[in-house]
Amino acid sequence: MSGAIVKRTPFFKILIANRGEIALRIMRSARRLGHGVVAVYSDADRDALHVREADQAVRIGEALPAQSYLKIDAIIAAAKASGAGAVHPGYGFLAENEDFARACRDAGLVFIGPSPEAILAMGNKAGAKEIMQRAGVPCVPGYQGADQSDAVMLAEARAIGFPVMIKAVAGGGGRGMRLVEDAAAFPDALRSARSEAQGAFGDPTVILERAIVNPRHIEIQVFGDRHGNAIHLGERDCSVQRRHQKLVEEAPSPAVTSELRARMGAVAVQAVKAIGYEGAGTLEFLLDRAGNFYFMEMNTRLQVEHPVTEAITGLDLVELQLRVASGAPLGLTQEDVKFSGHAIEVRLCSEDAAHDFMPQSGTMARWQMPDGIRVEHALQSGSEIPPFYDSMIAKVISHGTTREEARGKLICALEQVTAFGVTTNQGFLIDCLRYPVFARGEATTAFIGDNRDALLAPRPDRGSDLALAALLLYVTNPHAPPWRRGRSLAATFPLGLRIDLGHGVQEIEIVRERDGSYIATRNGDRFSFVIDELSRDSIRFHHDGVMEHAQFLRDGDRLYILHRGVTLSVRDLTLAPPESATAAGSDGKVRAAMNGRVVAVLVKPGDKVAAGQPVMTLEAMKMEHVHTAGVAGTVSSIDVAEGEQVTTGKIVVEIEAAA
Repeated sequence: MSGAIVKRTPFFKILIANRGEIALRIMRSARRLGHGVVAVYSDADRDALHVREADQAVRIGEALPAQSYLKIDAIIAAAKASGAGAVHPGYGFLAENEDFARACRDAGLVFIGPSPEAILAMGNKAGAKEIMQRAGVPCVPGYQGADQSDAVMLAEARAIGFPVMIKAVAGGGGRGMRLVEDAAAFPDALRSARSEAQGAFGDPTVILERAIVNPRHIEIQVFGDRHGNAIHLGERDCSVQRRHQKLVEEAPSPAVTSELRARMGAVAVQAVKAIGYEGAGTLEFLLDRAGNFYFMEMNTRLQVEHPVTEAITGLDLVELQLRVASGAPLGLTQEDVKFSGHAIEVRLCSEDAAHDFMPQSGTMARWQMPDGIRVEHALQSGSEIPPFYDSMIAKVISHGTTREEARGKLICALEQVTAFGVTTNQGFLIDCLRYPVFARGEATTAFIGDNRDALLAPRPDRGSDLALAALLLYVTNPHAPPWRRGRSLAATFPLGLRIDLGHGVQEIEIVRERDGSYIATRNGDRFSFVIDELSRDSIRFHHDGVMEHAQFLRDGDRLYILHRGVTLSVRDLTLAPPESATAAGSDGKVRAAMNGRVVAVLVKPGDKVAAGQPVMTLEAMKMEHVHTAGVAGTVSSIDVAEGEQVTTGKIVVEIEAAA
């Protein structure tokens, strides 16, 4: 386009068609550059922080994404009502929807992203692979044909060879993606992937790919402008994943040499130049052990993990997006891009890692992030975590001169995260960062799967943590005598406590000694504590001759405690009647494991079912979760309907156990 006159499209006010931490992230750069910002919100987000922080905010619908953040007409109307001249889609939702980009253009709004044509060409996995193949870029063998019939898909999977990956053509983030080991599991996996893809992207079409065993997931950040310029900003290693969704991302990759970076970067730049790409984009590759890389897909938007690239380049990627969208040139050549140090990001998610990363929702009773490190979030104490959206609630990003320095900083920061009220993956992330395979820089996409038992194993000091929790329940009981420092005249009688950790009940005995110390006994193990200081939300104490500190929150019979980076949630059941173990369905009742929406009822009254057989699929936080029968027997009742929103613990299916 050299010599051509490129029209500038200035804008002042930007509507952010997203929510949560990415909305606040975009606001920060937009305001620094002098732009006004407009938020949109669903009914579930009426009091959310991104709404409070914006200059203006417009309601766009009900809680479900399909009724709000995926409603193109509502967002366009919100932009017009607020006087916005541009729309930033963030990531997820409509960020890679060519119809949305086209609607913005037709409405006279600047879409801060690539053209609808580029999104259509590269955002569709099948189309992107064809473009890459024509350009000579190595691609994973697979099937991306128009015939989506069950029989053809199974035949193509057999021809490719198992294991195969099923992938939704219209999206990413692990949604609509299934790894299938054999032909017997293929039909159910195909149905589930299509259902999830339809719900998340409005398109059930999928492609098939050969599963590359234990690869690295490497992505190249690219930028293009309407003047024909294009550059890459190096790679990110996103190999640590669960459910095909990234948990840990870093730049540069421990597995990528400068020579390989140059080759992968050149391929990426060549690809975006070939389609006249404008804005931020990411090309994702699988890197095998031999150093061969295969194109997977292109994300035509800003990535969740963009902060690690910002950390090592010193660039503001949102600022570059705004500059390019206004018609200005990038202002950077490839030679201008310099890399400094190492950066690692983790995704703090509201999920229970010990229970198959089950998403969690509820009220975040206390929320406090560490100082001295970059944290992207949109929460405060008292914020609601709704069940309708992605489970990621914060990103914590460290930068150091070396990888080891960045890793150490991130572990220290995570140990200081206070998230009381909703279960998070905080401890699991710390364990991942500490694990020798990750510490050595050897993690592949199989990292969590291969090391899951070790990563989820109870810590050696778990017993002392439980004892400390019991002690806090004892000394913070509103009916207990006020705690006083000093000696007791005589030892008290032992007090037996029954505490619930959510995954089992523990019996712990507490005794106060004559010298004022406390002895907590659990399963024959004795733990001694001396309380030095006790306030309404923290305790300083001696244990085994070492002074330590912990934060806590007492909420009725519930206690949350943060100690050495481990957050425990315990409940005092001392005076409660014994509870029957019916949650697992041993009474024939299948209960919803989380708040969510019923997307498939897989049985009907009168059906014979086996223990462990899938009976209902629930969608929560943009992922599907299959619920199974706890006992063998006959389905006696279906208590929900497809599309119904249910709460945790609701009975969804009842089974009369076989005699």
